[in-house]
Amino acid sequence: MEFSHIYGLYPGSEEGWQVYSTASDPDGRCVCTVVAPAQNLCKRDPRSRQLRVLTEQVQNVSQSLEVVDLRTSRDLQYVRESEPLLRGVDGRLLSYVDNPRMLTPKNLKKHLKKTAPLLSVVDQYRVDVQSLGALRAELRNLTLLLASIQDQVGAYDYEELQQRVLLLESRLHGCMNKLGCGRLTAVSSPITVRASGSRFGSWMTDAMIPSSDSRVWSMDGYYKGRRVMEFRTMADFTKGQNFVQHLLPQPWAGTGHVVYNGSLYYNKHQSNILVQYHFRSRTVVLQRSLSGAGYNNTFPYSWGGSSDIDLMADEMGLWAVYTSIPNAGNILVSRLDPVTLEVMQSWDTGFPKRSAGEAFMICGTLYVTNSHLAGAKVHFAYHTNTSAYEYTDIPFHNQYSHISMMDYNPRERALFTWNNGHQVLYNVTLFHDGRQGPHVGQTYGGFVDRTCPSKWVVWAASIRLTASSRYIFIHLWVNSVSITFGEPSTRAGPCSFSRTRTVG
Repeated sequence: MEFSHIYGLYPGSEEGWQVYSTASDPDGRCVCTVVAPAQNLCKRDPRSRQLRVLTEQVQNVSQSLEVVDLRTSRDLQYVRESEPLLRGVDGRLLSYVDNPRMLTPKNLKKHLKKTAPLLSVVDQYRVDVQSLGALRAELRNLTLLLASIQDQVGAYDYEELQQRVLLLESRLHGCMNKLGCGRLTAVSSPITVRASGSRFGSWMTDAMIPSSDSRVWSMDGYYKGRRVMEFRTMADFTKGQNFVQHLLPQPWAGTGHVVYNGSLYYNKHQSNILVQYHFRSRTVVLQRSLSGAGYNNTFPYSWGGSSDIDLMADEMGLWAVYTSIPNAGNILVSRLDPVTLEVMQSWDTGFPKRSAGEAFMICGTLYVTNSHLAGAKVHFAYHTNTSAYEYTDIPFHNQYSHISMMDYNPRERALFTWNNGHQVLYNVTLFHDGRQGPHVGQTYGGFVDRTCPSKWVVWAASIRLTASSRYIFIHLWVNSVSITFGEPSTRAGPCSFSRTRTVG
């Protein structure tokens, strides 16, 4: 049976974007790619170290030039102010030429005393001339070093290289979208992104695939909240900077909100009405009642907090997780039309909602945790494609002991959680058995680390995998992008490579 694992890696606090994936295509070829640019990669790059040294030297030269310039300006002003004095002394000396008897030692000493301060200025000029000579030699060395680094970088100028990087990034994201769906098998250690807000809340990025939207939204609290904070990027959210504020016309209930295709979907306070708020127009564009759904702590998760209706999105679209009295409090999963908010299809999972800590959707499967407190694990899974359920045992570390929001983001392939005033991420591991989702043909890898001072460090890694062995080799390329394709060898086992080739 063909198989592959799909891993989604979200960056830690000291890491850059990471993507790790392996897959087998219908022809039996293994295509495995790793792209893991850590921010400290640039610090280890010899060219980066050279650039840092050059930067320090340039700063030193600049400071020295500023000192010389300041001193020269000051001395020049002194010379200008001394010009009348020099003219007077010069005139007196000329008069002594016509009448030498008037030049006495006393008069000469008096005139020399007046011009004595100018001697120190002249001496300083001599020192500055020597300093300028040393600076000229240092600048000559810097020019040679920069030329050497430019030769190492290659023939591409920055604009051309930037276009190549953008193309590779586009191909990489396209590849990620082709990886298909899988079954959750593991949850990583938590990554704390930020500590902010109260004990309860939610935060998210746009879950629409594909999307280039890098904004992050934060909604503090679960009761009658109206204030939504919008940050430009994840880095801005982490630092609490570069944000705008949206004031919702209708207050929210719970923490089960989701951003999908530029709109916020949430549950209106003290009702089972779903609201769509469009961020760009800052208006409510749609409201619709979720028929029969409990609200106002009728059927919340185990932690309460008006969490009766939980909206979420995955690779399949927009979902609502809730329950009703006719369903005896068991979790209902409904797929929603994001344009009309009409229920397209519903499933009764049979799992009591009050016994669930939180829930999230991945690839059309609902995963339920057994608690919101320490020791929680992913305990139950309901597959909407087969209308079947199973009990699972997938542990995860509940670091801050009180999760009030847990949602999967298909774009980031990560779990977003609000844990006791901390915004936390979990990477997930998905198992793909070859029967779910689209087949993968060619996988491309490439990444530009925009945090690098040199701006041009592009690297990728490719690994080889066999069905019966561990990882065999890794190729790392710096300042060029390695895209590796594998083909089955006639003499080797399945998923072995007979050759590789590098493009780009």
